[in-house]
Amino acid sequence: MTLAQLQSFATVARLGSVKAAARELGVSEPTISGAVAALRRDLGDELYVRDGAGGGVRLTPGGLRLAAAAAEILGLADQARRGVHEARGEQVTLRVAATAAVAELCAPALLDAFTRRNAGVEVRLQVAHERAMAALLAHRLADVALGPRLHGDAAPGIESVPFLRYALVVAAAPSHPLARRRAIAPSALASDRWLVGPGGADPATATGAFLARRRVAPSDVRVFPSQAAAGRAAQAGRGVAVGVAHALLDDLERGALVRLDVAGTPAPGLWHASLLAADRRAPAAWTLRRFVTTPEATQAMLARSAGVPAERFRPPVHVSLWS
Repeated sequence: MTLAQLQSFATVARLGSVKAAARELGVSEPTISGAVAALRRDLGDELYVRDGAGGGVRLTPGGLRLAAAAAEILGLADQARRGVHEARGEQVTLRVAATAAVAELCAPALLDAFTRRNAGVEVRLQVAHERAMAALLAHRLADVALGPRLHGDAAPGIESVPFLRYALVVAAAPSHPLARRRAIAPSALASDRWLVGPGGADPATATGAFLARRRVAPSDVRVFPSQAAAGRAAQAGRGVAVGVAHALLDDLERGALVRLDVAGTPAPGLWHASLLAADRRAPAAWTLRRFVTTPEATQAMLARSAGVPAERFRPPVHVSLWS
């Protein structure tokens, strides 16, 4: 049994297909199948079987046990490798997963401030869905997750700490007929399009949950690449924007948008930094977890107009994780 074989199997188990695993690892499908075949012979278990015509797989009971063990073994190997590099004074790469909203609104400035203080750490930012956060940490594909609080049975061995408050608001063009009305019932906006950023229509997100509670039909929601883009569409009179106030603040302050006094808004929320428990996390992850709660970090995140110097900007990578 080798680490390469475990890596192949663990990737198949996580992504649900040999084809997807080969694509992620940058190898051929026969290479993946050969590695898994060696594990099957060694362990005397099929590990997974083909599941229908779609190319997916279904893990056997033994495969489920091996998937959990493989993730832990590979994580420990990665932790050991990175620890040796750190001990030799080499640069450490910290993998940070963030929701689309956090990546758009505060992560670049936060991580720029963090790397300025910790010159030996390079941060790789990846944008991921809220539902993927716990699995990314558990499979050691991310060291820190920025977004919702991770807790309960879906996140064993994961610690979360709040680091930034936010509020969801509804905004529209100043010419909107309800712009000056107070205590607006959501039903009064039945004829409007609801304009949201990426993921905003998913009930797993704060914005999606807000719309679901108000029984907004999916056909009445329009999703944009960013919350800022949704705000610009609202300025043009294409509907009402729902998003984090921080994303719309500049437009609200200069009068390009007005906040509608919709019942239940502003809706408060908290973003959390999550990481594995002390005996499993990378040292740099703990350093970032401490930094995000400092006044310096908060100031960097709220200084929305400061931007990040071009030579220090690293565009986030968008990732997906199959369940």
